[in-house]
Amino acid sequence: MEAKNLVVEDSPTHTKKTKHKKQPKKKQKWNLKNTWPLHMLLIPGVILSLIFQYGPMGGIIMAFQDYKPWLGFFESEWVGLEHFRTMFEFDYARQVIWNTLVISVLKLITGLVVPITVALLLNEVYKMAFKRTIQTIIYLPYFLSWVILGGILIDILSPEGGLVNMVLGVFGIDPIFFLGSNDWFRSTVVITDIWKETGFNTIVFLAAITAVNPNLYEAAVIDGANRWKQTLYITLPAMLPIIIVVGTLSLGNILNAGFDQIFNLYNPLVYESGDIIDTYVYRIGLVNGDFSYGAAVGLFKSAISLVLIVIGYRLAYRYAGWRIF
Repeated sequence: MEAKNLVVEDSPTHTKKTKHKKQPKKKQKWNLKNTWPLHMLLIPGVILSLIFQYGPMGGIIMAFQDYKPWLGFFESEWVGLEHFRTMFEFDYARQVIWNTLVISVLKLITGLVVPITVALLLNEVYKMAFKRTIQTIIYLPYFLSWVILGGILIDILSPEGGLVNMVLGVFGIDPIFFLGSNDWFRSTVVITDIWKETGFNTIVFLAAITAVNPNLYEAAVIDGANRWKQTLYITLPAMLPIIIVVGTLSLGNILNAGFDQIFNLYNPLVYESGDIIDTYVYRIGLVNGDFSYGAAVGLFKSAISLVLIVIGYRLAYRYAGWRIF
């Protein structure tokens, strides 16, 4: 009996579980002795950032003054939040903010849906020559500036002799002034933005698809899953982290709406539907010379964008495990 009891006591199934204390992580020491050459390489970039990015931020004080160039920052009258109150009381300023939100949200949604769809379709192409040709064609507009594309689009979409209206005329449709009609301008901006930006985001999503384990597809085939179910239950869930990252990081640009694009395409006829915060600040601040009011509108936009960037990074870290450091 004593021998049996001894065996039972020594049996691994009856041993007591011991809790292992978590060992604190060792903090990595900053060894400047070994990394100083790398830090020296940062110095030119830091100096340029201080001069051209952080230095001009002193001009924010104009948003709280009735700034006069001949008086300077120190002698201009201090008005506090008067320009911000004017911005929210002015109907046109609210319309500009609304235009910016509408165009940005439409670009954000289409900037995810269209590239994901194109990436999934290209993933089904087995002939590499054809696949690479399509990738090159849709990626090419990304390398062109909006100055060049703006001139091309103005000619293509012209109501008089434009290629698009010539095609519509074949079907008996009257010419449409795409860049001069408030009913068509927003749609034109979003569609042309898709044309330019889809190629880049498609490559990002294709890279996410190539990282999917092929064994998952083989197991799905054995279980009888067709291509649609493989896409729905394997490919899309595998792409979800990068989709979350791209989507959440785009929140920081939701008040931009694309100054280069709008500036090269809009005109006074479409200010009602196409004027955004950046173009409004440009006209008010630089063209009309109302520096204080323009600075106030720009500061409001920057503050909201900062909040959205922080939210975007937090969401990307929480739901996709992505972080910048």
